[in-house]
Amino acid sequence: MIISTEVLLFLLLFSCGKSSKDVVTGFHKRGEFNGVLLMAKDGKVIENIALGSGNFGTKKTLTTDTPFYIASLSKPFTATAIILLQQKGLLSYDDKASKYINELPVYAKDVTIKELLTHTSGIPDYEPILSNTQGLTNPMVLEWLKQQKGLKFPSGSQFAYSNSGYIILSLVIEKISGQSYSSFLKQHIFVPTGMKNTQVYDQSMSPIKDKALGYTQKKQPYDYSLLTTGDGGIYSTTEDLYRFDQALRNFSLINKDNTLLMYTPFTLSNGTTSNYGFGWYIEESSTGKKIWHTGGMNGFRALFWRDIQHNKTIIALTNQGDAFPIDHFLSDLKHTF
Repeated sequence: MIISTEVLLFLLLFSCGKSSKDVVTGFHKRGEFNGVLLMAKDGKVIENIALGSGNFGTKKTLTTDTPFYIASLSKPFTATAIILLQQKGLLSYDDKASKYINELPVYAKDVTIKELLTHTSGIPDYEPILSNTQGLTNPMVLEWLKQQKGLKFPSGSQFAYSNSGYIILSLVIEKISGQSYSSFLKQHIFVPTGMKNTQVYDQSMSPIKDKALGYTQKKQPYDYSLLTTGDGGIYSTTEDLYRFDQALRNFSLINKDNTLLMYTPFTLSNGTTSNYGFGWYIEESSTGKKIWHTGGMNGFRALFWRDIQHNKTIIALTNQGDAFPIDHFLSDLKHTF
């Protein structure tokens, strides 16, 4: 079938004219998005919508206050906590992590805080091996690391995503502050920014009120059960994540110099740069800098996309992650504002 130029132009104009609500509703109707979406521009929320159920068993309806497990979207919070310790003069990014964590394996004794933050440490990633371990904790991951033969590559020479590295950062936060990871984040990030519906799910296992449960694409229960922190462990809402976004943009948590450093790609030992800074992926183009991170585990998917130059934010959380085409979802939404 041959489609005329006029028809193609009409289809293009029609698709470009869709609103963000049209787009997200379309994904929901196709069974591809069960969750909450928030979009903002120039400091003003322009979309805040909840679609679907937080519990398919009880058919409890999602709201914008429903906490979701955000998985690796916890890493920007871990990085922010490390930066706060640096601002207090309690650590240097060039410090070796072994300065604070004596239990690190010998092969990791020279790995720096900066290399852990930027996923350039070479520390083996536990997740492909241990992610199905019920009730997995940070000490259990540390014991697993001691059994490994060594670094995957010389520190600083390559980028390789390592959840283990962010668990070590969590241990550093606890060692320096004398607080649990959960308590430190609550006191220094969640409370100051007004994130009232955000909580770390750790060994204390304190109940999280009205949280969403995780499901497979076929709506079978697939809920989160790990107890690690630093790499994940946080439940949050779109509105709370937006409060975090605004605090970073307004430099009310960390200063401008550290914010710029957080958004700067790491330079590898061969002189090339990665696309990751301190807890954020970085995309630089002629239209400005985009900062983003995703998370996914046991039925949950999380998206946090931020256009720094044009002050735009897209945050999406779902508890039916296997059904969520995250790249298409983000691409379609970016064209609506």
